[in-house]
Amino acid sequence: MRKKILFDTDPGVDDAAALLFLQKHPDIELVGITTVFGNSDIDRVTRNALYLKERFGVTAPVARGAAAPLVRQPGPAPVMVHGENGLGDVSVPDMEAIATDPRPAWQFIIDMLRQNPGEITIVAVGRMTNLALALAEAPDIVDLVREVVIMGGAFAVSGHNGNVTPVAEANIIGDPHAADIVFSARWPVVAVGLDVTRQVLVTTQDLELLARKGGETGRLLADISEGYMRFYDRFGAGGFYLHDASAAALAIDRSLFGMRAGPVRVVTNGIAAGQTIQRDNSLPYPPNAWDGAPDQEVCVAIDAARVKALVMDTLLG
Repeated sequence: MRKKILFDTDPGVDDAAALLFLQKHPDIELVGITTVFGNSDIDRVTRNALYLKERFGVTAPVARGAAAPLVRQPGPAPVMVHGENGLGDVSVPDMEAIATDPRPAWQFIIDMLRQNPGEITIVAVGRMTNLALALAEAPDIVDLVREVVIMGGAFAVSGHNGNVTPVAEANIIGDPHAADIVFSARWPVVAVGLDVTRQVLVTTQDLELLARKGGETGRLLADISEGYMRFYDRFGAGGFYLHDASAAALAIDRSLFGMRAGPVRVVTNGIAAGQTIQRDNSLPYPPNAWDGAPDQEVCVAIDAARVKALVMDTLLG
C-alpha cells in the first residue's frame, strides 16, 4: 500500500526536486500540494506549483496558502538564492488555465486529514503557517495525521547553525510563531534540519547526469538549479545542499536517519528569533517553557550517501 503524502511547499528550486521525487517514487501517493509564501510571494509560488504540476504530470490538486506570517512582517524573498521568480528565473508561463482548489490551504489540510484518518503524512518544506492555521481551526487534526515531517530548524548537533542568522534556519525564522505552534502540538513531528541536510550535496556532475539521463523533467531541474549552484559556489561548498528532498526521503525511509526525542520550542522574538531548541530529557531542569510540551523527533544523524542515492535514483528512474 502506497503512503499518502500531502506536500506543503513554497517552490523554490529544491522544492521542485522534492516534488518530483514524491511524484516519481513508486511507494508514494501524492494527495495534495499546498503553497505558502517563502521562496517568493504567494502568487509566484502558487504559479510555480501549478507549473510544476503540469510539467511533472502531477494529478493531485494545488491549494493556495498563507501569504504572510501569523504575527511578524514578512521578510524579503531570497531572490539571490532562488531567483526573482522562485524557480531560478527560467521562463514560467501564466498558469491561469489551471485552477487551484477552491479551498484555502489550511482548510484543504483539515479536509484531507478528516477524509483519510491516520493515513496522511504531511511533508512541509516551507514556513509552517498553513499548519498553524489548520491547527487553530481544527485542533482535532492532531489525532488524524500519520506524521508531520518538516524541513526546518538548526539544532547545532553537528557544528552547524542557522542559514539566516547564526541560530535560525529560513523556514523557521520566516514564521517562528507558527513553527512554535506546530512543534508544541500533540501530533508526531520529525524535524529534518540543517544539521543533516547540509551533509547531502548535489554536484555539477549530478546536475549534468540529470540533464542527460533524467528526461524532460531532469533537464528542467538542471536548468532551474543553475543559479542555485552559482549561489552556493560563492561559499566553496562544491555543490548545493539537498534540503527539501532530504525531508521527502525521510518520509520514505526513516532508517536513513538517526533521531533524538524531546520537546522543541522556537524563539519568537529578539536576537535569537527563529532558533529551535530541543530540551535534553536526560537532564533535570527547574520549571521552564518546555514543560508540558510533547516530545518531538529531531534528526541528528544521516546516511548522506544513501539519501542522495535514493533521491537521484528516483529522479532518474
